[in-house]
Amino acid sequence: MAAKKIKIDKDDARRRILAFFPILRKTYPEAKVSLDFNAPLELMIATILAAQCTDARVNIVTKDLFKKYRKPEDWVKVSREELEQDIRSTGFYRNKAASIQKACQTLIDNFGGKVPQTMEELLTLNGVGRKTANVILGNCFGVQGIVCDTHMIRLSRRLGLSSNSDPVKLEFDLMDLVPKDKYGGWTLFSHCIVFHGRACCKARKPDCPACPIAQYCPAANQPKLW
Repeated sequence: MAAKKIKIDKDDARRRILAFFPILRKTYPEAKVSLDFNAPLELMIATILAAQCTDARVNIVTKDLFKKYRKPEDWVKVSREELEQDIRSTGFYRNKAASIQKACQTLIDNFGGKVPQTMEELLTLNGVGRKTANVILGNCFGVQGIVCDTHMIRLSRRLGLSSNSDPVKLEFDLMDLVPKDKYGGWTLFSHCIVFHGRACCKARKPDCPACPIAQYCPAANQPKLW
């Protein structure tokens, strides 16, 4: 059965965001990207590996992986079979290995071996979509972006911010609602939502009684309608 279409009052959504965003910041002062990295290339690789895999598992794998492969040329020259075995435990390792090597080859061919700093250029890299690009831009280059992962999709609906489950449509919906230059902007908003989704507003059983922003959440107040 298709999810029930919800009607969004944008003005109301903006007011509630301005109210609950600071609360989330205070509740999760440690909110940041969960993937370990020391350079834009490492974050790009880690984000590709994180598809259909937990960040915790990726961090275990990349702890040794980033010692073995340090620059795009290292990822390109290794045999596909060896790379696949190195990342096997992250799942879908054949597709991920192919994406990593193609992306790194494009970095070498078109960007002097450096990870580019614009959405348009990042989207030319194999395995990099808007979500991954926003992760890189926001956490490496200070370019504000909203990351629409599963937590953002789920919580945006529960919080009555958007009825879109398509990540791209949702991203643009939220760009129109969330302040870009206030409370830490789009990037920090994304981190806070992820932390809240993991800690409190879980997929199977959200803990509404303990939720610090329940008073601003339609789902907590009218769960049957959301």
